Amino acid sequence: MQANAARPRYAETKIPPKQSWLLYCRAGFEQDCAQEALRQAKQQKPIVGAEQFAPVADSAYAVVTLNDQLLNYRELIFARQLIRLHAIIAELPERDRLTPILDAIAALPGNFGTLWLEVPDTNEGKLLSAFTRRFQPLLETALREQGRLTDDPYSVRLHVFFPDRHSALIGSSDPGNSANAIMGIVRQSMPPEAPSRSTMKLAEAIEVFMDRGEQTRLLRQGMQAVDLGAAPGGWTWQLVKRGIRVTAVDNGPLKGAVESHPLVQHLKADGFKYAPRKAADWLVCDMVEKPSRVANLVGSWFVSGWCKHAIFNLKLPMKQRLAALDSALGGIRNQLDEAGINYRMMAKHLYHDREEVTVYLSRTRH
Repeated sequence: MQANAARPRYAETKIPPKQSWLLYCRAGFEQDCAQEALRQAKQQKPIVGAEQFAPVADSAYAVVTLNDQLLNYRELIFARQLIRLHAIIAELPERDRLTPILDAIAALPGNFGTLWLEVPDTNEGKLLSAFTRRFQPLLETALREQGRLTDDPYSVRLHVFFPDRHSALIGSSDPGNSANAIMGIVRQSMPPEAPSRSTMKLAEAIEVFMDRGEQTRLLRQGMQAVDLGAAPGGWTWQLVKRGIRVTAVDNGPLKGAVESHPLVQHLKADGFKYAPRKAADWLVCDMVEKPSRVANLVGSWFVSGWCKHAIFNLKLPMKQRLAALDSALGGIRNQLDEAGINYRMMAKHLYHDREEVTVYLSRTRH
């Protein structure tokens, strides 16, 4: 009787077709994330014969396959991270996950500046974080012994992404075209004196949209700001703690540290009807309203010369999110272009955002 063939120790590593990209996103936004990336690629040239991976609902990641198009991370709104995908290991043995991962990495050219082990931003992913903490030093030590890690923050990063305990996706990212944070998440801690958790949205936006030099230059003590829809004061608090005077506009009450703060003037008024007596440096706005209406409001502030810089949220509908966002941002562009205003605009679905996208808009000289 012929003996059964021995089973392999682990499944063969799969090489993704053509040029594949791994993108992290908020759970529930996988389709939006993939559609946006494919659209950006198609703006360069058509995607021909590329096999596409169907996004898995609520998985917090997506994989897209292109030809030779390149993706620009800064112009992707729903992607938290942009990773070139090199290998997929579908079945990792529980007793030896290290060997197949090292074998897959051995097939990649060059060295890497750092190693990031990551999991999806889901409840299931959080359960894997204890495993990655234990596994990180084992893999890192092995790669150092092989001379594959250089401890250079400006060199290509190596990512090992575990969607579950039994599989791994291996890729790399360019520090100049990706998020400079593990899992693409710029985490914020809740300050005990802040009036609401929404304060972390503005704190994250400042970190994501402005480098340290810009923060020092554009958020100076003594500047003037207007916060539309300010109550209970989470965004106002982020500004006054930097020494910025804030006119907080909302019919609702302010709470906590900003309620009687000497740098805060609370005006009980409708944020859509309020008109300032003089121009401010900053406009911030986190109102629950249709994205087109908020976009039109912010655009009118810039056209009227009432502010130089703005950070605001656009609340998204449950369906056709990308279309609604395109329409809102396109409306702002049309307003500013018709007025001959030079500007810089960036939008991102931040970690502390839920059903909204945060936008940064700033006047420029050229």
